[in-house]
Amino acid sequence: MPQKFTNSLYISFIIILISFSARSAEDLKSTGKFKNWETFIVTENNNKICFSQSIPILRAPKKFERNPSRLFVSFRPTEDIKDEVSATSGYTFQKDKIVKAKTGKKTYDFFSPGEEEFAWIRDAEEEQRFIKAMKKASRVMIIGRTEKGKQTIDHYSLMGFTKAYDTAKKNCS
Repeated sequence: MPQKFTNSLYISFIIILISFSARSAEDLKSTGKFKNWETFIVTENNNKICFSQSIPILRAPKKFERNPSRLFVSFRPTEDIKDEVSATSGYTFQKDKIVKAKTGKKTYDFFSPGEEEFAWIRDAEEEQRFIKAMKKASRVMIIGRTEKGKQTIDHYSLMGFTKAYDTAKKNCS
């Protein structure tokens, strides 16, 4: 597994835990709320991580029990990682199945290493294309499958994304 994904698994897990359960933690600081997006700085072992995140405005199917979903763009300057796009749909993704992000007519593939609740865009060029599309679009859908093959679709509003993205990027420049 590439080093970026190994580190990402650990960092994203920490981000999720902090953002869900310890918003008042001293090492986590909200740096702005921009409509449907929010930015944070977290310091872990003197390493600063900046990220923007959103929660879905619609989750389907409605009656499917799962943990919260989130869409992230993260910056980790000490690891020279910028514009890292990741998502969680609140369950372990089906092994060897691609998680899709769709905005307009364009689809982007996310990679999930299996036995994980997180997925990432595989390469930096695709991340840049996706971020550019997110800046122009009004909504993005994350389409995934559970371990048992059940499809879910999380709809995210992109209202406030550009300001949240720019704030997170500036905070870790």
